[in-house]
Amino acid sequence: MTVVGPFGLSVRDQALEADVQAGLTAVEEGLLEATKSEVPFITEAAQHLVRAGGKRFRPLLAMLAAQFGDPYAPGVVPSAVVVELTHLATLYHDDVMDEADVRRGVPSANSRWGNSVAVLTGDFLFARASHILADLGPEAVRIQAEAFERLVTGQILETAGPRDGRDPVDHYMDVLGGKTGSLIAVAGRFGAMMSGADETVVDVLTQYGERLGVAFQLADDVLDIASDSHESGKTPGTDLREGIPTMPVLRLRERVERLGLAEDIALSELLASDLTDDARHAEALARLRVHPALDQARRDTVRYAQDARATLAPLPECDAKAALVELCDAVVHRAG
Repeated sequence: MTVVGPFGLSVRDQALEADVQAGLTAVEEGLLEATKSEVPFITEAAQHLVRAGGKRFRPLLAMLAAQFGDPYAPGVVPSAVVVELTHLATLYHDDVMDEADVRRGVPSANSRWGNSVAVLTGDFLFARASHILADLGPEAVRIQAEAFERLVTGQILETAGPRDGRDPVDHYMDVLGGKTGSLIAVAGRFGAMMSGADETVVDVLTQYGERLGVAFQLADDVLDIASDSHESGKTPGTDLREGIPTMPVLRLRERVERLGLAEDIALSELLASDLTDDARHAEALARLRVHPALDQARRDTVRYAQDARATLAPLPECDAKAALVELCDAVVHRAG
């Protein structure tokens, strides 16, 4: 048993391991090539997060999905590069919106070079992704465009908040499906589609990617509260400080509505206060870390990961399917 990709995913078949490792290596080379510019400063800024590393979760999913067709097909690696470039671009923009100081264990681009450079660097990465995408055909362009629209819509929905009368948790699940699930779904879809896999397989892996993506983001919500910066690679409680209600906070509010306990109300009021104050932020983080709402968010993560696993049922039994099942377990493990 060997280990590849994020979270120490184990692959039991040597041939599969070799294919996945070779694919991920090629993706890494493609990312570095795509982020080069004739202007050295642009290269430095564009490669800032590439060189910081990362889980490469989306390229890994694309490589595994390609195993259901021809994993050596010429479009597999470029499509994985497109998805990862798009993801990286959103991180530059997210860090500006969140005023984040750290990303992947290094200073964020906005803290190093300012917001304008960070936003424009994200735009540069989108442009490079589009350039690669153009060579993959009009269907790939359409798929990416639809996913990007969903991604942006999810981000806008998060910023706007739920409309009157809408359940906040249901609203948040729509947010996650758009801003995270959509692009991970494309990773599964591109990997299968570019490998020439059967259309039913492409559909299964698209649905799997969407559901796994939601579980992945729910695990991130838990990590944002429960981990330290060494584990997560970014400043803990960033969403709390910005007043963004992630699943642990939503579950707390739900509990307040249901039970009306004084300690829950007090914590909810603290979370609604100005958490730009470091002492207040630290107190809120410490209290939420030991609250039942965090455990509920963990259970939400498990449920969506199990949904993703169930989606794989129609696929033939093989080492690639076993790895996809283990990926569900790995996402749950991240959330503790």
